[in-house]
Amino acid sequence: MAAILRVPRSRGALSGVLLMLLGVWGALIPFVGPYFHYAYTPDSAWTWTAGRLWMEIVPGAAVAVGGLILLASALRPSAMLGGGLAAAGGAWFVIGPLLHPLWPGVTALSTGAPASTTTLIAVAEQIGFFTGLGLVIVFLAAGALGRLAVVATRDAVLAEAAAGGRAAEAESEAEPAEQTGRHQRSLAS
Repeated sequence: MAAILRVPRSRGALSGVLLMLLGVWGALIPFVGPYFHYAYTPDSAWTWTAGRLWMEIVPGAAVAVGGLILLASALRPSAMLGGGLAAAGGAWFVIGPLLHPLWPGVTALSTGAPASTTTLIAVAEQIGFFTGLGLVIVFLAAGALGRLAVVATRDAVLAEAAAGGRAAEAESEAEPAEQTGRHQRSLAS
């Protein structure tokens, strides 16, 4: 059973790397986006606000850490924890900006507004900062969780081989002791 909990690290490698990159994007774009005229208000680089912390940096860090766990883990439960953490961070990118107006008296968590004056760029900013970013993150994390939730035939065969290898080792260790016992009985007779 314990062997089935192990998964090849390659199972979550691509998803983990992509999730880490998207998490870093989500956490850093509010600070570096103004250099490229791609920003939310306040549209000055490296301006720190509570809204940026709770709506962009925290979920970005959660996604990046989840991707790192997914990338590095060789155990199915911990890899699934990483995928779940990344999915939660991605979901927060989507629903966080929608929910913050529901918190009475907490205007400091506002994400601001798209800084662009053209509608097309404002929509691109909304997609790249929150909605589209979160959807891609949730999609990748869900795919990784799906791959981890299923015990592949290859995983079961490897687990059986590992169990068979341990049984063969135990038999080979027991065999010399048995031969020694036979040798001592033959000397005694």
